[in-house]
Amino acid sequence: MRWFGFGFNAFGQIYGHEKLLEGECFEAEQEVKVSSPTELTAQEDTSECSLKTDCQIRASWSRRASLCLDGDSCVCLSGFVSNESCGNHVKKSRGCKDAIISESYLTLAFSDRLESWDLQKKETSPSWSMEIKTHLKSNGTHLHLPLVPGGYIATKPPLYRSLSPHLRAKSLALSAEHAILLSASGTVYTWGLGSHGQLGHGGLTPEEEPRAVEALWGMPMSCVATGGWHSVCISDGGDLYVWGWNESGQLGLPSRGLRKATQQQSSQQAESPCRDTSTPTAEEPQEEEKHEEVFISIQAFPALLDITPSCEVRTVSCGCRHTAAVTTTGELYTWGWGDYGQLGHQTLISSDEPQRVEFFKEQEMRVVDVVCGAWNTFAAIVKEEVACP
Repeated sequence: MRWFGFGFNAFGQIYGHEKLLEGECFEAEQEVKVSSPTELTAQEDTSECSLKTDCQIRASWSRRASLCLDGDSCVCLSGFVSNESCGNHVKKSRGCKDAIISESYLTLAFSDRLESWDLQKKETSPSWSMEIKTHLKSNGTHLHLPLVPGGYIATKPPLYRSLSPHLRAKSLALSAEHAILLSASGTVYTWGLGSHGQLGHGGLTPEEEPRAVEALWGMPMSCVATGGWHSVCISDGGDLYVWGWNESGQLGLPSRGLRKATQQQSSQQAESPCRDTSTPTAEEPQEEEKHEEVFISIQAFPALLDITPSCEVRTVSCGCRHTAAVTTTGELYTWGWGDYGQLGHQTLISSDEPQRVEFFKEQEMRVVDVVCGAWNTFAAIVKEEVACP
């Protein structure tokens, strides 16, 4: 399995550079904005840990954590980290089974304990740790971070937050302001701020405690994800449901903001002295063709999103204002904000419609997983098997 990245690369989250070793960042646009899927390299490749076959990616705005599970498992850091802190955390991560990363903390899960390291400091011991009791490990439930026995790890202090055992949490996705939880029975719960409809309860008010999304009752879900101000989930049947803020088209629904930007670009092109004005452009409909279009800025209830051609969705991930979904046939679709190339369409154009990332199809690659950072996207691929004649 190989990983490719595209989007925001100012700190070398996708590919590194010598000057990044000195704590600087990229300045040239072609280095900051990676619009074409690029196979991951890592500044940690020369250290004690390197990208391996069995590897998982975790991402924040300025960092990427590579969880290498081959042999003596460890975590490798890329992006806004110094070599000293990177090496320290790699050494301390030997033997870990899972990891999550935020702008402030790297949390590691071992078979017998949990550790959170402050990435803003040069520490020799974790900022927070918790022993995992034997009876909690053997209850038959395998939890993935940020879920931990009895609760979850938050993105900011207090790091440990408790959860009611009645929720029977299976997975949890966190943004800076809200959370979405999937129970073992497939029920979706949300809580936190709701100012952009991201909780899916039909209003814009906050919820202090997990509340079931009633609009999804009776439809078991298999996967949940959250962006900056939007939420997404996948049903057992592979249908995709979206809700929350849609200003950048991150829900895949018609966005007035994106259409205005497109019109402004068209107007600038129309004013170009080199433009031939003898024929109307495609952006200039005849009077009888004009009609009122419905735009969605906030979708406060879950909405079913159709990806054309019709397909089943296997997994989904959200960036701050973009979304990426992998189908059961191994195709990657992206939509939303694309100013840094995070949609992978080899442009810097945003889109409010799901579009297939053609790069992987052209290279005969099948996408098996996707992970979004705030402004970038990482896709895991395997080579398509070509049948012999």
